[in-house]
Amino acid sequence: MTGKSKVCPMAETSDVGILAFGAYLPRLRLSRKAVAEANAWFNPALKGLAKGERTMCNWDEDSVTMAVEAARDGLTGQDRSAVTSLAFASTTLPFEDRLNAGIIAEALNLKPSVHAQDLTASQRAATSGLISALQMARGGAGPVLVVASEKRRTKTASPLELQVGDGAAAMLVGSGPVVARLVAQASRTVDFVDHFRGEGSEFDYTWEERWIRDEGYNKIVPAVLADLFKATDVKPADIAHFAMPCVLPRVAAGIAKKAGMPDKAVRDNLHAVSGETGAAHPLLMLAHALEDARPGDKILVVGFGQGCDALLFEATENLAGLAPRRGVKGHLARRKEETNYGKFQAFNDLVAIERGMRADVDKQTPLSSLYRNRRMLTGFIGGQCKRCGTLQFPKSNVCVNPNCNAFHSQEDHPFADTPSKVQSYTADRLTYSPDPPHYYGMVVFEQGGRVMIDFTDADAATVDVAAPMRMMFRIKDYDPQRGFTRYFWKAAPADKPTPAKA
Repeated sequence: MTGKSKVCPMAETSDVGILAFGAYLPRLRLSRKAVAEANAWFNPALKGLAKGERTMCNWDEDSVTMAVEAARDGLTGQDRSAVTSLAFASTTLPFEDRLNAGIIAEALNLKPSVHAQDLTASQRAATSGLISALQMARGGAGPVLVVASEKRRTKTASPLELQVGDGAAAMLVGSGPVVARLVAQASRTVDFVDHFRGEGSEFDYTWEERWIRDEGYNKIVPAVLADLFKATDVKPADIAHFAMPCVLPRVAAGIAKKAGMPDKAVRDNLHAVSGETGAAHPLLMLAHALEDARPGDKILVVGFGQGCDALLFEATENLAGLAPRRGVKGHLARRKEETNYGKFQAFNDLVAIERGMRADVDKQTPLSSLYRNRRMLTGFIGGQCKRCGTLQFPKSNVCVNPNCNAFHSQEDHPFADTPSKVQSYTADRLTYSPDPPHYYGMVVFEQGGRVMIDFTDADAATVDVAAPMRMMFRIKDYDPQRGFTRYFWKAAPADKPTPAKA
């Protein structure tokens, strides 16, 4: 094996590490049994993978929308204006030549001076981005937001279709009251190709599992772990949480045993309840570990892909003071089983479905109008009258309060995180929707203001007059002629969140 690890130990007094964390998993969970049964005529062997469920994006979700939701979860209770840099890791970016991280920054209403970048082309893009962010923090940079998100398309009747899942995770790193202190890190770059997706290809091409296990994981990862432990006083037996994504059975446990880590340290890879979320999965497993961690616990996370990244953290007492968030556990609890395999195929453009004449319209997006209205469309910024305090969306030159009607009196007011409820709604089966019926209606905000808006993740059991709603960043529509995705906010039923901390 070629390559040499780069190892970086951290002093015991260092306060560089993770300030906050968050996650997002789609509400829909596709039954693996339904997938296997639908394809049993062609590949009966899929029955062996038919246990559990995988996360499945709604038709209006992609890697950008999930990244926004994970970041919102991670930034709960944090000062967004303090974020100096944003790194977005994904191998399924919706735009090949547009700054995807820039969309996320606009949706989060981060300050205009924020530095944003996309990280891609490797399953360890997120852990490599996390290492870079920690190095920036060590150099004195302000809080850096690292977000990873993945929505991978797979061939019908393939094992990968059952193994992967959709999801996102976020880490806010910097110096100060960290919830997990960085102890050491190690990396090795090796051009070991376990799978690839060439330019213009829709799907991954994967290699033989035994080769990947024996020549890949079992040789590359132990070498990096050995270098990491040499650089610190922490012993393998001290590890409380070992997070290493791998869909191959018993590989993570075998590597942990070889390194000398206790069996109980090996984290659940969430395969049964979500599937592997690609580049996002190391951060998702890290977030899950932080939800269970106690002060002093040592957490070791590994990212594998054309080499290996390993990061060792120590949980601190600041975990107890972190603002409640939904996290991995909360999103796992927010689920709806989906047994309709045809819907999954339609949502992922794996079948050519007749959408009808109502869908046959030109969806060109005027880029000049998008730019001029980006604060409203992407940031969901409305207005508040300086004279009377009335809130309104969208912002306008005239206050809507009939007792005020002041001109040019409005200041920017963010609505995305404001609680709301349904005033009236319609379930429309005449207009086109990828998932009929099309739910939309009038939503009124708790502090004032209202908007006629599309609903998402909605059904007859969750939508009613006065039902609580929360805003979520979603796909508005897609222009297939030009390949442009247009985003906006939608109202989703606000189920009671399950807190991340057990």
